[in-house]
Amino acid sequence: MGNELVFEARLTQEGRLGFWRWLSLFLGVAGTYRQNDSVDVVYDAGGRRVVASGLPLNPD
Repeated sequence: MGNELVFEARLTQEGRLGFWRWLSLFLGVAGTYRQNDSVDVVYDAGGRRVVASGLPLNPD
């Protein structure tokens, strides 16, 4: 406890793209519009501003 953020809304990350999905993106047939949330945190550590970007999501 004390080292995690809790959000009311459910955050999800898109998994790896399969071959057919990647190919359709590459050929410009279809785009990707799946939910792909990320978390960035800015905090002060020892008088310095620190940015933690793309933190992992814990689905619990």
